[in-house]
Amino acid sequence: MERVLITGGGGFIGSHLARRLFKKGDFVRIADIKFEDYIREKYCNEKSQLDLRILENCLTATKGMDKVYNLAANMGGIGFITEVGAEVMHDNVLINTYMLEAARQNKAKRYLYTSSACVYPTFRQIDPQVVGLREEDAYPADPDNFYGWEKLYTEKLCEAYQRDYKMDIRVLRYHNIYGPEGTFKGGREKAPAALCRKIAEATNPGTIEIWGDGKQTRSFCYVDDAVEGTVRLMESYYDKPINIGSERLVSINELTDIITKISGKKIEKTYNLNAPQGVRGRNADITLSKKVLDWEPKIDLEEGLVTTYKWIEERVKEDRA
Repeated sequence: MERVLITGGGGFIGSHLARRLFKKGDFVRIADIKFEDYIREKYCNEKSQLDLRILENCLTATKGMDKVYNLAANMGGIGFITEVGAEVMHDNVLINTYMLEAARQNKAKRYLYTSSACVYPTFRQIDPQVVGLREEDAYPADPDNFYGWEKLYTEKLCEAYQRDYKMDIRVLRYHNIYGPEGTFKGGREKAPAALCRKIAEATNPGTIEIWGDGKQTRSFCYVDDAVEGTVRLMESYYDKPINIGSERLVSINELTDIITKISGKKIEKTYNLNAPQGVRGRNADITLSKKVLDWEPKIDLEEGLVTTYKWIEERVKEDRA
């Protein structure tokens, strides 16, 4: 049995990761500033409500842990990270600086940091038919938002701790992870969850608003696949940044149409061209993860969205009740 800490364990990916490792038989401690508790069964051994912007709390969280998965972050969907800059950078730089230092002081055997596709340069993402982003494409640096700059900075901080303190560190870049049992309302939800909620709330027939013209493109990776890739990276020898995502590119219009078909409703789209929509196109190149992790997504978009939509539809019904 390994003793594992997952920060951000109250959030979406962190809670799914905790459940996976808890079922595997590891001792799992989760730490977060709040807990959504969308996963309703027991999924960890210890739950610590801690503000990880404080070094002492990071020392408490990492004490006695063999492995540290650092997923904690102040983050949200495109609306949130477009509007909020200073708070995101301030909070996340503190969390990540103190978590690295605490893991070093408490002699964690291995540390994993979850970065983001937001680190990639804007100039590589101006065409909806974007070429898949390779890990080396992060430089020369030009992230399109403050969140991306903070993520890229922390990647370099991890590199510095590897070099100076010989820490055993893993870094991954998530590309648009989606699935059930995560944030679906309140302004911090990502596009798949937001669209599922909008369609679930709509009448039949009904209308929903799309941010932008709907032609912007992304690739989406189901949370169970992302968790599998995360665990494989932690257990691997590979210690450079690596993509965890899907290579299937779809437009937001196409994503909406898939969810609409799942819902069984007749939905008309309207467009808000003044709303945040991020880069024009973003896709993952996962050649490296296939090679060094023997990993690629197994759950196709339609299958994952069926599960996601049904879960969010149930939550919408509960809210109405």
